[in-house]
Amino acid sequence: MGIKALGYVVIETAQPDKWNEFLTQVAGVMRAADAADGAAQYRIDAAPFRFRIETTGREWFRAAGYEVADAAALAALQQAVTKAGRPATPLTAEEAALRHVAAGFRTSDPAGNGLEFFYGRSTAAEPFVSPLGVPNFVTGDMGMGHAVFSAPNFDETIGFLRDVVGFHETDMPRFNLMGPDGPSMGFAFMHADNGRHHSIAVGEGPVPPSGAVHVMLEYPNLTEVGKAHDRMKALGYPESASLGRHVNDETVGFYVQTPGGFDLEIGCDSLVIDPQSWQTTKHEAISVWGHEWAWQKAMKEAQA
Repeated sequence: MGIKALGYVVIETAQPDKWNEFLTQVAGVMRAADAADGAAQYRIDAAPFRFRIETTGREWFRAAGYEVADAAALAALQQAVTKAGRPATPLTAEEAALRHVAAGFRTSDPAGNGLEFFYGRSTAAEPFVSPLGVPNFVTGDMGMGHAVFSAPNFDETIGFLRDVVGFHETDMPRFNLMGPDGPSMGFAFMHADNGRHHSIAVGEGPVPPSGAVHVMLEYPNLTEVGKAHDRMKALGYPESASLGRHVNDETVGFYVQTPGGFDLEIGCDSLVIDPQSWQTTKHEAISVWGHEWAWQKAMKEAQA
């Protein structure tokens, strides 16, 4: 039993047009045909969708969907989740068809963060073509990218993701985000059974009103990251963190606030690990350079 990769995200919104602008005109992803139930679907590769945008009455990150190998792996995981006391609701045949998968189930971690697991995903018939000329996104066996959540019951949530679901610890630091005299905050960066440094991560703290912290997409090079940064500024989307390079996964990129309130990390040149031999690290800093966060900038301006 193991997790292959992040397959898709499901997002609820009351402003689908804004999401369409953001995904196609900032991120440069491809609008696919709407799902049979009217949900908007967006592609970054050969998968039939990576973003499923459902029009509802709220802004909410509903779930991150992770792929497993086959029906046996899905059944074993569902049994383990149930045994751990978490809900494990099978997707109906209609829900599975809407996700272009053979089968799946939905659950949540002990903090309530939404998760789905599936196997047997189909491939799109038409090639991926970015409306803005992004040549490709880095996906393949490493999946869509990563999703980051928050949990007030941090240790319990990490134990569930590691011991029940089957993610593996990559980097397990504690950061003093408010300076050396401030309280430390635990983080868990966890990899699936592929080379991406982390496919899921959790920070120690309350679940945000949006339902998630951020989602990451990996671009093929710094030029494409820079062009996306220009598009963000031109269209007036809030920059959550300036350009910078992370210590642990070595990604170079920036963060922009999505219409849903959580962030999209747009980056490139991410570290590829060997998931079989990786030894857990505990880095002491978030960034090698850059990454001035919006809250840090606001504090500086207030002090000035």
